[in-house]
Amino acid sequence: MNALRKGWNRLHRSPRPGQGWRFRSSLLFRYLLIIVVAMLLLPIVLPATVVFYSLLIKWESDLKPKNPHYPSSSFTINSWHREAIALKGAAPEQISARLRQIQRDTFPDSQIFWVNAAGRTRLELPAQPDVPKQWSASQAIAFMKQVSDEGPLTIVAFIGGGKDDMNQGYMVLKVPRSFFEQPNTNISMLLYNLFFIVLVLAGFIFVSLLFFVGIRRRLVRLQAAMSQRGEDGLPILVTTGRPDEIGKLEEAFNQMVEQLAESRGRERQEEELRKRLVADLSHDIRTPLTVVRSHLYTLDAENLSVRARQSITLMENKLKDLGSLIDNLLIYNLLSSGKYTLNNEPRDILRLVRECAASWYPVWEKEGFEVDIDLPEHSIVWKVDEQGFRRLLDNIFQNVVRHAASGRYIGIHIQEHHGKSSLVIADKGPGMEWQSSEKGTGIGLAITELLAREMNLKRDIVSSSAGTQIRFLNKT
Repeated sequence: MNALRKGWNRLHRSPRPGQGWRFRSSLLFRYLLIIVVAMLLLPIVLPATVVFYSLLIKWESDLKPKNPHYPSSSFTINSWHREAIALKGAAPEQISARLRQIQRDTFPDSQIFWVNAAGRTRLELPAQPDVPKQWSASQAIAFMKQVSDEGPLTIVAFIGGGKDDMNQGYMVLKVPRSFFEQPNTNISMLLYNLFFIVLVLAGFIFVSLLFFVGIRRRLVRLQAAMSQRGEDGLPILVTTGRPDEIGKLEEAFNQMVEQLAESRGRERQEEELRKRLVADLSHDIRTPLTVVRSHLYTLDAENLSVRARQSITLMENKLKDLGSLIDNLLIYNLLSSGKYTLNNEPRDILRLVRECAASWYPVWEKEGFEVDIDLPEHSIVWKVDEQGFRRLLDNIFQNVVRHAASGRYIGIHIQEHHGKSSLVIADKGPGMEWQSSEKGTGIGLAITELLAREMNLKRDIVSSSAGTQIRFLNKT
């Protein structure tokens, strides 16, 4: 008993941190309560329904008109035996006369006959073919065994009332059982109990169905709330209900939405801070770069050694790379913030590719590249921004020169891809491993991805140790 009490107290004690709900407010407790109530209905309500059933039967029997000659089977039996006692010592003619009077006045519509002590049938009211005229001992015994609850109510009484004194014989009364009130049978009670059990079971199923329909309705409402989005793109808060498992799930969902909103706010603040920092650094670095370039120009005018001039050339190239990196940072900042305006119009991309490749051809020739350009003579028109598309190509060509120069190859050609023409730029460098091994090399490809997205172009990159292919496909 103590163990049960301790277990029950553990279920109902205050929740531990993170538990968040009590057993009494859970869905499991509510459904167990439904089961317990359904089980209690059987021993509690069943006796009450039996009493109600008995009262109903009695009320129906009171309303049912009764035969005044046959108020009950016990009354008929007692009356018949009293008549038999009253005929003690009467002559056969008197017995027959009295039975005719009884059949006419007291028990109409019945069958009456009597047999004298010699076993001879003296009177039949009315005539009954199944009654023998002369009774043997075996026939009398068989007739007595046939008297049962089946068929008409058959009452046998010895004339004079004594079983030991059978000198006057016996008289028999047969009355249809339909004249009496029908008693309740065990079969009818069994059927009634079965009906009640089925009714309770149906009620339990109905209540269980309502219980689970309510759970499903709440889950569907929560699912609908999860699929909806507010103005900030986050799910909207839901109205919490009962403090059960679903209620705690709704509270957890609201907490998650609030945390997402806070995280989104911090992300916006960090993004704005990063953009301002990039913009400020880009503008601040341009001034010292200009000063350094002017001093390099002054040094280049002096009479310097060959080694010094090589150092100046190297510094000028690095300053150009640094200036290009600053431009890329500014462009990336504008693209990511949506402030870089593109004017997408139908343009011949093959013309733009040829012009851009021609401007880079001296660089490729100086670096010893094998240039493989295979473009068709006809035009391919895409809706792009001309300056944006040129910058996209420049970033790719620059990355090839910087990071795939070991392959000494660049290829530009048109391929058919799913029934559409795609622009492919390939190299034979070491692959995209340089993105993770060299710092700052991914900004150019990030800009190409943003530019391609703004111009509704799909960009695919296939890279391996044998080289890299970048494919552009017009989505429209």
